[in-house]
Amino acid sequence: MIRHVVVFTWSPTADAERRATTLEALRRLRQDVGGMTSLVVADDAGLSDGNSDTVLIADFPDVEAYYRYAQDPVHLAVIAEHVRPWLAARSAVQYRF
Repeated sequence: MIRHVVVFTWSPTADAERRATTLEALRRLRQDVGGMTSLVVADDAGLSDGNSDTVLIADFPDVEAYYRYAQDPVHLAVIAEHVRPWLAARSAVQYRF
């Protein structure tokens, strides 16, 4: 199994409506792209100052499924339309579990 974790910090221009639209687009990736066994997209709970804004955690059965997802045109379109224009910072990691 491969776990893909992405942490997003949104730019100041990403208002509440834009963030909600972006989170919904990210959550739809499970249906629109598929290949994952689970997907969580959530806003930070606000428990500590300095945290990032949003996390995406996706589990895949194998490396090949992750690569199919990473290269899928729908996934790439969501990044181009809903993520990149509003992004201040991003960090990601993939690991086996």
